[in-house]
Amino acid sequence: MKRHHPSLAKIVAVAISLGLPALIWLFAAACPAAAQKQAIAWSRQEAPIAKDIDGLREMSDDARAVKTKNLALAIRQLPAAPNKLRLALQLANLSTEGDFGHDTLQEVATTLADSLREQPIEAKSGQPAAPYVELAQLVRYEHVQTSLDDSRFTAAMSKIEADDTRRQGANFTLTDLQGQTWALRDLKGKVVLVNFWATWCPPCQKELPDLESLYERFKGQGFVILAISDEDEAKVKPFIAKKKLTYPVLLDRGRKVNELFQVGGIPRSFVYDRGGKLVAESIDMRTQRQFLELLGQAGLH
Repeated sequence: MKRHHPSLAKIVAVAISLGLPALIWLFAAACPAAAQKQAIAWSRQEAPIAKDIDGLREMSDDARAVKTKNLALAIRQLPAAPNKLRLALQLANLSTEGDFGHDTLQEVATTLADSLREQPIEAKSGQPAAPYVELAQLVRYEHVQTSLDDSRFTAAMSKIEADDTRRQGANFTLTDLQGQTWALRDLKGKVVLVNFWATWCPPCQKELPDLESLYERFKGQGFVILAISDEDEAKVKPFIAKKKLTYPVLLDRGRKVNELFQVGGIPRSFVYDRGGKLVAESIDMRTQRQFLELLGQAGLH
C-alpha cells in the first residue's frame, strides 16, 4: 500500500477497513510529521526512530538501504505498544520505494510481523486491517518470508490474490493527452506496462526517466506503456511536456480504472505479456533494473 503518502482514497478505504476512529491511527502511520503535531506522543526510545524514518527520502539509495535495515532492527527492540506498530507500518510503506535489497525487506517484514503478533488488529467491515495487507504484499510481491500464523494475515493474503484475479481479466478504455483511445484488450500481441502515477507523487517522478528510457529501448519490439493519472488534463499536460515523456499518458477521470485495479497507493505498475496475461507487478516505484526484471517475465530482454 504504499508508497508515497497515501492518497485520500486510500486513507478512506483503509479507515473503513479499520473502523472510522482508526482514520487518525492510519494518518499517524503514514504521515509522521503531521501526526506528531496532531496527537502522537512518542516515547524517548520511539522519537529518534520516528525522526529517522521521516528523513529516509533525503538519503542516497545506498545509505537509505542500510538505514532502513537498522531501523527495522531498532523497532523490533521496542516494547510492545501501538506506536511500535505505527513505526513498523510506516517503515514498511517506505521500504519498497526503490531497490534496497532483499535482506533489508526481509528485516522490515519480520519487524512488521513481530509487531502484529504483539498488537493484533481486528478486521472491520469484513476487510483485513492495513498492516496485514502491507505484510501480505511484501510476501507476495517482494518474495520475503514470514512465520506469522494468524487468520487475519491469511485473510489479507486471500484478498490480494483475489484482487490479482480481477486484474487478470480487467479491461478498460481511456483517452490519452493527444485524444487517442486505448483499450487494454486491443493490445494483445504487445507487452503492456500499466503504470498508475500522479504529478504530485515524488516516487512517481523518480521513476519517470527510467520508464521513458525503457519505452525508447523496447517500443520497436512491441512494448507499450499506458501511464494512468486521475488528475486534470490542465495539470498533467504541461508536466508531461516539461519532462519530455513520449509514451501514452491516459486520464482516468472519476478513478474508475484505479478502482478496477484496486489501486490504493501509487506508483503501481502491472505488466501484461503478449497473450494479455498479467505476469508481473510492483507495489511501488521501481529502478530501471527492477523494471527490466518485470519486463523479462513478459519476454522482453
